[in-house]
Amino acid sequence: MVLAVKNATLFDGSGAPPYGPTTVIVEGDRIASVGPSAEVQIPENCEILDAAGKFLMPGLIDSHVHITGSGDPNRLKALKELVPHQAIRAALNARATLEAGFTAIRDAGAGFLVDVALKQAINEGLVPGPRMQVACRGLSITGGHGDTRNGWPPEVEFKGRYVVDSPDEARRAAREQLRDGADHIKLHATGGVMSEGDVPTARGLTIDEMRAAIEEAHNVGKKAMAHAQGSTGIKNAILAGVSSIEHGFYLTDEIIELMLKKDVFLVPTLAAVHHIVEKGTEAGIPEYGVRKAKEAQKAHLESFAKAYKAGVKIAMGTDAATPFNYHGKNALELELMVKAGMKPMDALLAATKMGAELMGWGDRMGQVKPGYWADLILVDGNPLEDIRVLQDVSRIKVVMKAGKIEVRRQ
Repeated sequence: MVLAVKNATLFDGSGAPPYGPTTVIVEGDRIASVGPSAEVQIPENCEILDAAGKFLMPGLIDSHVHITGSGDPNRLKALKELVPHQAIRAALNARATLEAGFTAIRDAGAGFLVDVALKQAINEGLVPGPRMQVACRGLSITGGHGDTRNGWPPEVEFKGRYVVDSPDEARRAAREQLRDGADHIKLHATGGVMSEGDVPTARGLTIDEMRAAIEEAHNVGKKAMAHAQGSTGIKNAILAGVSSIEHGFYLTDEIIELMLKKDVFLVPTLAAVHHIVEKGTEAGIPEYGVRKAKEAQKAHLESFAKAYKAGVKIAMGTDAATPFNYHGKNALELELMVKAGMKPMDALLAATKMGAELMGWGDRMGQVKPGYWADLILVDGNPLEDIRVLQDVSRIKVVMKAGKIEVRRQ
C-alpha cells in the first residue's frame, strides 16, 4: 500500500524547526520519501491525505508505563484482581494509548507475563496498540519497593513480584525474565512513594545484585532500567551499568556528571508525583503515599531542571498506572516537563527521537526520515506553540503505525 500525506507542516524529530508545506510518501510500513510538496511526485493510485494547516510529526513514545495497571489508588484491589481481568484491561489500555498518539511504549514491569502476551497479540494484529518493549517482573529486595508484600496483609499473595537478596538470586531472576520474553530488566534500586514500608531515599538492590542482573541482560544484547529515587541508589544503579534512571528524585552534581560520562538516560515521570500531590488523601490515595510525594516533589523538579540544563539525555515517561495517572492521558507529562523548564522543542524530542534511542530503535523510529517506520501523527495545532494540544485527542486527527492508519478523526 502507498499513501501520501501532503502539504503538512512537518516536525521531523531531528531537532530542526518545523517546515512546510511538506509531503511524506509511505510505502508499506516505511517512509519512502520526504520533501517539499512542490517537488515530491505523488504516485498514481495511492491514498492521499491533505494535511494543509496540520502539524505532522513522529508518533509519540512513552518510555515508562505499566500497561496492566489502572490508575486506581486502591492498590489492594489491584493485588486481588484476577489475571484474565488484568489482561483485558491491559488491551484496553493499549488501545487508549495508541489512540492518544503514542505509537510506542516501554513497559516497566508487569506480572503473570501479561505484558509479553499483550505485545505478542499487538504484533499479531489481534488487538490494536503501540509497539512495546516489556520487562516482565521487576526485581526487588525483600521489603523493597517492588515487594508487593511491603505494607500489605499476609493473606495477599501476588505472584507477579520477584524478590532477590543476593547476586546469585538476581542473576537467576534476570535469566528467567529474559527467557520469558523481557526486552529489558527492571531493577528497584531504591524505595518508593507508593510502597508503605520504605522511603524513596532507602537503598534497594545493591551494586553487586544489580550488576549480576545487568550482566545477564548485556549478555544477550539487552538493557536494564532502574527505579531509582534516592541519591545512594541512583549512584549504585549507574555504577552497576543501567541504561536509564527512572524518576531520579534526588540527583546530585556527582550523579549528573556520572550520567553524562556513562551516557545514562533520565526518565523523570513527573506526572506520577504530580497526580498524587494534586489528588491527595481525599481521593483515596494512602496517606503515606501523599506524604512521601509532597516531600519529594520540590527536589524532583529541581533535579529534572538541573539534569536538563547539564545536558543529560532525557526520554519522556509517565509511570502510567500510578494513582490517577491514566493510560491515554500520557501527554500531560509534556506539559509538566515544559513547566519545569524544558523547551517545547526538547520536550517533543524527549517523546520522539530520545525515546527511540533509549529503546534501541533510534535508527528506525522517532524521526520522519526515509527508511524509518511509518509511525506518524497528524495534529490540528502546533505543539511547539502550545504543548497542551497533544492532550486533546480530538485534535490528533490521524494516528499511523507501520504505515497503517489506526485512528482517523478527520
